[in-house]
Amino acid sequence: MENAIEIRHVTKRFKENVAVNDVTVSFEKGKIHGIIGRNGSGKTVLFKCICGLFPVTEGEITVLGQEIGDGKRVPKDVGAIIESPGFLPNCSGYQNLRYLMELSGKVDKERIRNTIALVGLDPGSKKRVGKYSLGMRQRLGLAQAIMEDPQLLILDEPMNGLDKGGVEEMRQLFLQLKEQGKTILIASHNPEDTRILCDTLHEMDAGVMTERELL
Repeated sequence: MENAIEIRHVTKRFKENVAVNDVTVSFEKGKIHGIIGRNGSGKTVLFKCICGLFPVTEGEITVLGQEIGDGKRVPKDVGAIIESPGFLPNCSGYQNLRYLMELSGKVDKERIRNTIALVGLDPGSKKRVGKYSLGMRQRLGLAQAIMEDPQLLILDEPMNGLDKGGVEEMRQLFLQLKEQGKTILIASHNPEDTRILCDTLHEMDAGVMTERELL
């Protein structure tokens, strides 16, 4: 068994507030791992620590073999949605993804178009992202997360704003990505998501993580 993520005694404090409290957990490669918990339970903070956006106060995090818990490194080969995706409102979805891909020094126009279509959007649309619905923005955020074919996806409430049909489409997409060998860490308020998608399930409450049985 090889782990995609290893978290060892991680605590994250903001002054007197303990957002993540001594969490130790491993997530195996090639599986979908679910995290549940109320707003403010520490899920999003933990996800940001895993992505290298927040340094941990104590403990260590390893992502795909990379030590990133000091907050000085952003792990490679990871795609993420954390909170609301941020895009240039006066540009189209395609233009936004092209600009983002340019940051990596290479642009694959066909991959961008194919990825936009994969999440159920029109790659040829000139519609400005500022005119997108919440669900369309969420789909574009998913396209951004997967467009460079990362091995690990970290998705914080990826179904936000999607209608019933959109949720089902994204569930099927995530299962397809798992079949391709991807590892997915997903936070969701919907127990149906975790029942259908997840191989393991954990709950966070007041920064403390506990393992839960799958229903």
